Amino acid sequence: MFIDTHCHLTYDPNSEQVISKAQDVNVGILVCATADPKDIPEAKKLAEQFNNVFITTGIHPDYIDADPTQYLTPDLLSYDKLLGIGEIGLDYHYTPETRDQQIQLFEKQLQIAYEHNLPVAIHTREAEEDTKSILTDAYHGVMHCFTSSWDLAKVMLDRGFYFSASGILTFKNAEEIRETFKKIPIDRIVIETDSPYCAPVPYRGQTCEPYMVIETAKVLASIKNLQLNDLETILEQNTTRLYPKCHVKL
Repeated sequence: MFIDTHCHLTYDPNSEQVISKAQDVNVGILVCATADPKDIPEAKKLAEQFNNVFITTGIHPDYIDADPTQYLTPDLLSYDKLLGIGEIGLDYHYTPETRDQQIQLFEKQLQIAYEHNLPVAIHTREAEEDTKSILTDAYHGVMHCFTSSWDLAKVMLDRGFYFSASGILTFKNAEEIRETFKKIPIDRIVIETDSPYCAPVPYRGQTCEPYMVIETAKVLASIKNLQLNDLETILEQNTTRLYPKCHVKL
């Protein structure tokens, strides 16, 4: 069984169909992540409706005015299908001027994760130095949709983090990313779609869906010189180490 460790199911009005299509191709578990805090109730609703949907909940750096304590409530943090806090992090690509506010939001959510011993799903874009300095080994989790440098990967490997390969791994111009994933130990890799974004080849340009994660797995198998079914087993084991509650009898 393949697991899409990071998809935004709340963005799709046809989520039931999307989930069914994924199951048809052996993508048996979907981890629905939030970015906009207003999506958290819908994500929880999907997890309650579908036994193979789990959630991570967090506030993306685009939403610097949000108060994490308003959304990451004690009831939510104790929910049995909540796997971690995410996606959270830093993104200086479009709004470098909000750096200080982003860091403040990031650190508040990291503190919540630390207090509840929850893994974190990290978004980082053009913010490597701050990510390295803030994300100490006090925390554990995954570098979501990892496209950053090998230098950052080395640091976060030493701190025990996992790395998630997205559809970007399949892009023609992503050779540097493929080289990075060649170096990352196979027992520290998981996969995701980040749907509805980053549809892999041969679906590039289309709206991404969780069933497409198989294409990323195929490229990763080639990079690692593994048979696809062997990679499937390894990725499932990695995911359940990253997110211990992420298992279901289908």
